[in-house]
Amino acid sequence: MSKKKKVTIVFDIGKTNKKFFLFDKNYKEIVREYTELPLTTDEDDYPTEDLAALQNWIKDNFNAILDDENFEVKAINFSTYGASFVHLDQKGNVLTPLYNYTKPMDEEILELFYKKHGSKLKIARETASPQAGMLNSGLQLFWLKYKHPEVFKKIRYSLHLPQYLSYLFTGICVSEFTSIGCHTNLWDYDKNDYHEWVYDEEIDTLLPPIVPTSASINTSYRNKKIKIGVGIHDSSSALLPYILSKKEPFLLLSTGTWSISLNPFNDESLTDQDIENNCLNYMRIDGKRVKASRFFMGNEYKIQVEKLCAHYGKEYGFHREVQFDQELYLRLMKHKAVYFRFEGIILKRKMISETDLNSFATFEEAYHQLMIELMDLQIHTITNAIGNSEVQNIYIDGGFTDNDVFMKLMSHHFQHYNVMSSHSPLGSALGASMVISNKKIDETFLQQHYQMKVLQPLIFNL
Repeated sequence: MSKKKKVTIVFDIGKTNKKFFLFDKNYKEIVREYTELPLTTDEDDYPTEDLAALQNWIKDNFNAILDDENFEVKAINFSTYGASFVHLDQKGNVLTPLYNYTKPMDEEILELFYKKHGSKLKIARETASPQAGMLNSGLQLFWLKYKHPEVFKKIRYSLHLPQYLSYLFTGICVSEFTSIGCHTNLWDYDKNDYHEWVYDEEIDTLLPPIVPTSASINTSYRNKKIKIGVGIHDSSSALLPYILSKKEPFLLLSTGTWSISLNPFNDESLTDQDIENNCLNYMRIDGKRVKASRFFMGNEYKIQVEKLCAHYGKEYGFHREVQFDQELYLRLMKHKAVYFRFEGIILKRKMISETDLNSFATFEEAYHQLMIELMDLQIHTITNAIGNSEVQNIYIDGGFTDNDVFMKLMSHHFQHYNVMSSHSPLGSALGASMVISNKKIDETFLQQHYQMKVLQPLIFNL
């Protein structure tokens, strides 16, 4: 009988895609499954994650691997999107829907919060969280306390989503740094403790003890000994393989629904200006800060590309074939102007009343213009994240590494840096696998796992 392969299971839960990975002891991917689960709605009919469906999907996949004769499961971990709390009562029952971080928050509750605890800018600066309603997940607890007091009274523990998934396997409630530190409004980075308002509102009593992200709980399941991780926030997880294998300072540009510039080598406190520029801090697994700036690039890109396809009569997906056209680019840059009205991006830029596509003869031309306008914001956010740090290397990962126009513009605008595309569909899953292992890795690790490519700068004069 062939020997069973020892594996780590990682559940990587994105807003859209739910992924399930098996890694061997050298972090080689053996199995990968993707699914999209239908949403449900909360009590206000706002669309949200179907927690029961997610749990069933996780349980089914886990049991299938346990039953598989080829594998011996040694460990499990979870990486998920942030800004999402699961509230449990004394008996461990889930009390509310998993509120969607895009759900608008009641203005009067926000007003009450700032009246009680300090101005928007003050709170944002101290918690390193640009103020964004439900996206500051700590505010969800404040909102529950004043909007649904009868439910709030029943809460024993509030768990961030990665820790809730871990709890399903261990029955143990914990908090950990990367989830606390991601734009939650909960953490005072200068004090290195929960913010004053958390204690004033007695919300600290609902947050379980903090453990290191690398902590794991040994449990016995069906007579098998399995190490269960406490979960990790996906942005911090995506950063981890780079931090563990690279010694010289770098910036990671993680692209997808959000474009997030992550600089683990900039630990300055945020200024008022940083907050206005949508900068924030994430947390490394050791609690150190990571300066980041982000904008809703992938979301905006999708909205605008759908409009381009409709306007030029193209199938959605046509944009994926568009290659960078230098001549077209130089022509557009000669008469540089704003043609697109962005709908989901709050960064400061010239506002126009409506998008003008009549100035462009072809889909390709309009598409290049869209990418130029998005790139202006990308340059701005990367420059903010670099700040005064000694960064020479920029790694780009995520969905936009397949976008030829985006990558050529990146290599052009950052030609004084070493710009590399790193192609790994593993992203945050690999970090979640590594954080609960004690295996050391070296410089060659990224090369082996990430198909690193150095981008050549474009040579032309504007």
